[in-house]
Amino acid sequence: MREIFLPSGETVPALGIGTWGMGEQPGNAARETAAIHTALDLGMSVVDTAEMYGNGAAEELVGKALASRRNEAFLVTKVLPHHATLRGTIAACEGSLRRLGTDNINLYLLHWRGSVPLAETLEAFKHLQQAGKIRHWGVSNFDVADLQELQPLPGAEGVAADQVLYNLTRRGIEFDLLPQCVSSGIPVMAYSPLEQGRMLKDPLLLRIAAEHGTSPAQIALAWVLRQPLVIAIPKASSPQHVHEVHRSLSIELTPHDLADLDSAYPPPTRKAMLEMI
Repeated sequence: MREIFLPSGETVPALGIGTWGMGEQPGNAARETAAIHTALDLGMSVVDTAEMYGNGAAEELVGKALASRRNEAFLVTKVLPHHATLRGTIAACEGSLRRLGTDNINLYLLHWRGSVPLAETLEAFKHLQQAGKIRHWGVSNFDVADLQELQPLPGAEGVAADQVLYNLTRRGIEFDLLPQCVSSGIPVMAYSPLEQGRMLKDPLLLRIAAEHGTSPAQIALAWVLRQPLVIAIPKASSPQHVHEVHRSLSIELTPHDLADLDSAYPPPTRKAMLEMI
């Protein structure tokens, strides 16, 4: 498993598991729990969730899944922007900790920009770190201007990651955000790296997958994972799906593959608004 260095020097695997949409159907709980356990078995220890997902249902599912395996997971969750005041962030974190059944979170992210001043949210993150409730903090859906606004604030050097939408069909961050993060040593967490499955019937992906004897999902993930400092967190809600995405780590795309993918999905040539879903 390729490792990604956080600014602190700690390493995490380049491939983890996302839980957006999990925990919302009780009948799926056993399968979703098994998926998280399979991810841990395969070394995909980054488990990403958020207080927003299912109004806490995803965190509850993750907490139950990790009950006996908490030390194996690099646990990531997020605070909603309207909770991101000093008191609100601390209260939101405590709520996440209760739902997750743990006393600490490895990485706590501001889910996206809101109206609360960033300095106030950073102060809350500092308090949570000092209390041992979070190990690292980071941001999500931050563009270049947001990171530039963050940079001069007290404690901003502690930002451990920026989680953004990134996949073959959403390449806008390659113009400026991804290069800035790489030059600053800030890992990018790529959410929806498979575009929620919408691109997996693409004829080109099907052709390249056939040439490699693999699946379109594995090709799309291998494309994301080729980037330095990128951690992919695809949702994988069954053990079979987890095994499929894990096999993407063994795929090496050829220069011809990459040229064909660039032709079909061109890299950006100008600044575009940061995309979100």
